[in-house]
Amino acid sequence: MEAIPSLIRSIDANEVVGFDDDLMKQNVLDLQFTDGDKIEPESEPEPETSNDGLRHHRTPSISVSMPQSPAEVPQSARRVAFRDDVELVEKNGPPTVSATKFYSQPIPTGVGFEEALAAGKFPSRPVKNSKVEKLKDQRYNSFKTWSGKLERQLTTLRGKPAGEKPVITPRSENLPVDRYFDALEGPELETLRPSEELILPEDKKWPFLLRFPISSFGICLGVSSQAIMWKNLSSTPSTHFLHISPKINLILWCIAVALFAVVASSYILKLIFYFEAVRREYYHPIRVNFFFAPWVSLLFLAIGLPPTVSTHIPHVLWYIFMTPIFIMDVKIYGQWKSGGQRRLSKVANPVNHLSIVGNFVGALLGASMGLKEGPIFFFAVGIAHYTVLFVTLYQRLPTNETLPKELHPVFFLFIAVPSVASLAWANINGSFDCGSRIAYFLAMFLYFSLAVRVNFFRGFTFSLAWWAYTFPMTGAAIATIRYSNEVSNTFTKILTVTLSVIATLTVFGLLVTTILRAFVMRDLFPNDIAIAISDRKPTTVRKWFHRRTGSSENDIEHYLKYVTSNEKDVEVDMNVKETDVESQRPLT
Repeated sequence: MEAIPSLIRSIDANEVVGFDDDLMKQNVLDLQFTDGDKIEPESEPEPETSNDGLRHHRTPSISVSMPQSPAEVPQSARRVAFRDDVELVEKNGPPTVSATKFYSQPIPTGVGFEEALAAGKFPSRPVKNSKVEKLKDQRYNSFKTWSGKLERQLTTLRGKPAGEKPVITPRSENLPVDRYFDALEGPELETLRPSEELILPEDKKWPFLLRFPISSFGICLGVSSQAIMWKNLSSTPSTHFLHISPKINLILWCIAVALFAVVASSYILKLIFYFEAVRREYYHPIRVNFFFAPWVSLLFLAIGLPPTVSTHIPHVLWYIFMTPIFIMDVKIYGQWKSGGQRRLSKVANPVNHLSIVGNFVGALLGASMGLKEGPIFFFAVGIAHYTVLFVTLYQRLPTNETLPKELHPVFFLFIAVPSVASLAWANINGSFDCGSRIAYFLAMFLYFSLAVRVNFFRGFTFSLAWWAYTFPMTGAAIATIRYSNEVSNTFTKILTVTLSVIATLTVFGLLVTTILRAFVMRDLFPNDIAIAISDRKPTTVRKWFHRRTGSSENDIEHYLKYVTSNEKDVEVDMNVKETDVESQRPLT
């Protein structure tokens, strides 16, 4: 029977040249191994062995032989060192030395390590792209249209093995409106309640398309309305003394077209890649009004079309633009009167004016094109629902919350509807008669009643809500231009110039600020909390302390985290706690 060679044997350090002579010289194990694998401590240190060929002293060292199997070990291979490039020799054989470093020596760090990386001795680590890593984050799969299927197909085409399947969050068919009211608070339903959690990461900035809201079309409304105003300034007889060139209208119209192309293409990409996010915006009881903005912007571009570009607009274009507005009118107005969580008294907000103003803008364009029945139809629908909305917003039921400072600019939307309505009726009737003047005077009263409240519109940070200033201001200026053409005197001319200058400076200032915040500061589009709420209520949390026991500061803080934001409820609960604590004090 073949004997199995031992795994550990003794080897003389002199037989291997350069074997850890510096590192092992200080600390060496004083152990002696025999062929029988017995470990015997040495009673006395072994005297140093001299080597004339190497001319220095060495101490005994240890090497380990690890054969894979007894049959594969040849009889001659008795000694193995800890290096691949050091050859074992017999006692009388010449030594062989390699110039490379030993594995047991320390790896260079600091500056030496950087030099080694530059020389190619160590593989450099690939630099990770934060944007690519963000797109690969599986937590966004619930909002992706294909839920990561496209990424896996591209990975397979590149020849890379398919990794683990991403965890896909189940999506409900549509988010019920009750969830928006339960999970969000504030007049715009944009703030997450303390007891709710998001289904997207809160500590990271989301992909751009997820943060790009439908309210971005407000920029297009402001710039395109400026093109209409300057077109009227250059063509109205009452403003010929200003000598406005039609080229200004052409330049502004081209800028408006470019802006609309950028905003529309970005939102179309969001619709393609993150359809769930668009659907959640559409079912949002307040934000659904902004879906009128793209079609109103197209109507503005048609109205402000420069004469040098075209003087005739096909009638079919008006029907194409008004069809989606009619469909959304049926949906929105039906919900206002049908009751439920989407009734008007529940969702009344100045943003609702966007769902009204589209009817009057469509009537204005249709009447200017020579149409009769269609413009009158939309004017009638708009004036009926504007009356209901105006009364509802004015009375502000006790259940409605007041607007925070950041949303005060949307109050200027009160001016937009009567301004455009006066222009639409003037085009339908053929003159700026009493009906048009009633709407115009209402718009002027609302304009001045808001303008005198300076403190009401300052002291808050910039956001896309500021663009609510532009479109109503420009609409009031356009109506004033039309009115000054009917009643031409010094006052109306001064009023025309004043309102036009204010509207122009406002649009120009907001456009520059928007560009700086979007491309320089990069904080124009924060995470869109409203679309990231969960589709089910959070688990009910039990009270953290009992009525009959006292409460520490940490307990109160933990408790307040899970109560609603209603100040009355919190106040009542805290009063109960204080009463109970006082009842536990000993009587003196």
